Amino acid sequence: MTTTRTRTLGTTGPRVSALGLGCMGMSGMYGEADRAESVATIHAALEAGVTLLDTGDFYGMGHNELLINEALRTAPAALRENALVSVKFGALRGPGGDWYGFDGRPAAVKTFAAYSLQRLGVDHIDVYRPARLDPDVPIEETVGAIAELVEKGYVRHIGLSEVGADTIRRAAATAPIADLQIEYALISRGPEREILPTLRELGIAVTAYAVLSRGLLSGHVTPGQEYAATDFRAHSPRFQGENLQHNLTLVESLRKIAEQKSVSVAQIAIAWVLSRGEDIVPLVGARTRARLDEALGALDVTLDAADLAAIEAAVPADAAAGERYAPAQMAMLDSER
Repeated sequence: MTTTRTRTLGTTGPRVSALGLGCMGMSGMYGEADRAESVATIHAALEAGVTLLDTGDFYGMGHNELLINEALRTAPAALRENALVSVKFGALRGPGGDWYGFDGRPAAVKTFAAYSLQRLGVDHIDVYRPARLDPDVPIEETVGAIAELVEKGYVRHIGLSEVGADTIRRAAATAPIADLQIEYALISRGPEREILPTLRELGIAVTAYAVLSRGLLSGHVTPGQEYAATDFRAHSPRFQGENLQHNLTLVESLRKIAEQKSVSVAQIAIAWVLSRGEDIVPLVGARTRARLDEALGALDVTLDAADLAAIEAAVPADAAAGERYAPAQMAMLDSER
């Protein structure tokens, strides 16, 4: 399957494929991943016309960037040249995977960038963004440091991640912002209240991650499913006990609509995010070629007014049980304040 559909990241950002590939799951965040299949999946995405690859320097403590390096190095030159890499930085982790907060100091920003350029094997990063707001560093200083990297050619565009309306305005007053990366899905609709209107006022796009809510909306999760301690879902409130049971009833309601349209639950959930505006680019976290192919099928799903009304009735805003992160991580989200 090939897609030539594109969308633009805001008024200042690049033109990218209508779906991006989120590569985090290829570095163990959802349990073990197969390296050869991960590389093959990135190649298949590029061949299908997906140009946006999203990563973070802390995914597998550099593992993910090295994986993308390998995939780009071994891809045909024409596909490699079309690839745009978006990198999140600033999360502090220990050797055992512990989280220690975020560092947005200008010197740290430039240091993180230097290491990412080396691991990725590229001479510039297409979109560079702090993963979270550092509460001890004004966003103007963090964004200002990225702007200096733009001036020197090491970064092409500036992005943000999981920040609220006030921070977005302050960042945009400092330097041009291409997009905000934030969780946005049928059961994660918080951005609609204040963040999306602010972005649209300022001409900033959205790259939406977790559009399948960590797989919850994939249609493949079963009651009582167990996850390894290293798997994000083992600690996610939405995957625990009664919360999971409730959330799976929402999935079954969505499945009925999907079956009527002869598509999968995942495809209807991705198509819904695509329908929210041309300024929104969903990131699909496919780890295999089969899941990638399923996700790309969402581009062929057309949702009319009746379909959207049925989806809204089946999965109303705020219908999910449980927060999208555990309490300690929720406290780090400027977007939730």
